[in-house]
Amino acid sequence: MLGIVIEYDFDGDEATWADAVETFVKAIDDDPRLRGRFSYQVNVRADGGGRIHVGRWDEEETLAHLQSQDFFKTFAAKVQEFGGDSLKATRYKRLNGTSARN
Repeated sequence: MLGIVIEYDFDGDEATWADAVETFVKAIDDDPRLRGRFSYQVNVRADGGGRIHVGRWDEEETLAHLQSQDFFKTFAAKVQEFGGDSLKATRYKRLNGTSARN
């Protein structure tokens, strides 16, 4: 399993942020090529000021497909705007762990 963690501070308009996230997640869910091969979670830091996104995918071809989609390009630009200079992205390869059922 391959993945990315994206973290940033956010103090902008919550409705605009939530709409962008909802639109992106729906587009992922609606793409048959991504179904079961790519997952995306969006979290709010416990202090309410930051955001943490976690994406996971099965192989590089899945990521390439996602990144070629217009909805990805639109969302990536919005995340850059939301996070500004605080944006930090870390790619990883999962080695071991438990799986959550929820």
